[in-house]
Amino acid sequence: MTAMKTEQPSTHAAAVDQRMGALRAAFSTFIANKLAVGSLVILILIILFCFIGPLVYHTNQVSAQLLLENQAPSSTHILGTSPTGRDELGRLMLGGQSTIELGLAVGVLASAFGLVWGTISGFVGGLVDSVMMRIVDALLSIPFLFFVILLASIVRPTLWLIILVISGVSWLSTARLVRGETLSLKTRDYVVAASGFGAPRWRLIARHIMPNVLGVLVVNGTLKVADAILTFAALGYLGLSIPPPATNWGEILAGGVNNIFDGYWWQLWPAAVLIVLTVLAVNVLGDALRDVVEARLAQR
Repeated sequence: MTAMKTEQPSTHAAAVDQRMGALRAAFSTFIANKLAVGSLVILILIILFCFIGPLVYHTNQVSAQLLLENQAPSSTHILGTSPTGRDELGRLMLGGQSTIELGLAVGVLASAFGLVWGTISGFVGGLVDSVMMRIVDALLSIPFLFFVILLASIVRPTLWLIILVISGVSWLSTARLVRGETLSLKTRDYVVAASGFGAPRWRLIARHIMPNVLGVLVVNGTLKVADAILTFAALGYLGLSIPPPATNWGEILAGGVNNIFDGYWWQLWPAAVLIVLTVLAVNVLGDALRDVVEARLAQR
């Protein structure tokens, strides 16, 4: 009994040390990537700018002030004013909130649903796989822009509705990617061995398939965030975005393009730079997280 009591704490301590070692190795892998660290800093600064900035820099983004329209940058309005007289710096903060929220929400929803759908389809196989993949193919055949225009003509666009619409399209490619990885993983020796020992399907999926798909899913999820931000910007450019006074970077960019020949550069370039920086930072972080996940899985 005494030996058993002393053996349990030592085993638990070894497991804790192993987990801490894996976390330290993952952290070291990420820190070694200077470009990823720089991208993380840029992304944090953009998030602070959008969500903390309005608490410091107070502007009126509700009512239009036509007497202040298209004013150049000054000490009163650091980045000038919009065609409706709203402070442009305040609009960038407000537009960034909806843009970042949409990108993160679409990335999580599309990745989660695509992971479940693709894993089940690839692991079960047979008729189930055929039916599930034909559903994906049918949905992929629907033109996204046509669907959005049709939906905007029926209901009034809201942020959550746009999130669901973009997510409803984004998960399809994720499901196909995860299915391909699952088809490869389920023939590996350790999965076949676990199945031979009588492990149930749900355990094989949860313990052996999903963790090994995680590296690909993380990278794909970050790409979905970037794609969602660009799609949201395109919808705003086409006038199919959330109604005012709410805004997003795409809508701000559209207003700047309309006035580009009038010399109102402050209505175009700041929004364009923020979109490019955010998308690049997210993509670089995705590549770095893939390296971290793969390094951690290699130690399992």
